[in-house]
Amino acid sequence: MSERLQPGDVAPAFTLPDADGNEVSLSDHKGRKVIVYFYPAALTPGCTKQACDFTDNLDLLADAGYDVLGISPDKPEKLAKFREKESLKVTLLGDPDKTVLQAYGAFGEKMNYGKTYMGVIRSTIVVDEEGKVERALYNVRATGHVAKIIKDLKI
Repeated sequence: MSERLQPGDVAPAFTLPDADGNEVSLSDHKGRKVIVYFYPAALTPGCTKQACDFTDNLDLLADAGYDVLGISPDKPEKLAKFREKESLKVTLLGDPDKTVLQAYGAFGEKMNYGKTYMGVIRSTIVVDEEGKVERALYNVRATGHVAKIIKDLKI
């Protein structure tokens, strides 16, 4: 199981394709705070709710100096469908080989209906302007999570 990040850790660098196949790197956002959230799969109910909540609050977060990146193991083509179907404005990135998910501690053992399996752990990492972890939240709920982040960050 991958190590979970702690506040003060340097956020692992990454470059992943977005829904249009363009490369996006964490370093592209240097000087701004970044909310990096990890979700199991595009076009599923919980992940749709979470992505829509981030989209609905994107202007508020941007005005407070935060960029938002959503990462799942989906391929860019599926992310594009997700973005179009739900009118998402959040930047969605695909990590099909799960390298970034593992680097951020967002992939590991999960339990559902009494069965243990490996999967994406719904997580949110807030990275500061210097590229350090400000907050690391694991096993978050899809519903109400964005409101909680906004409250916790005092936005």
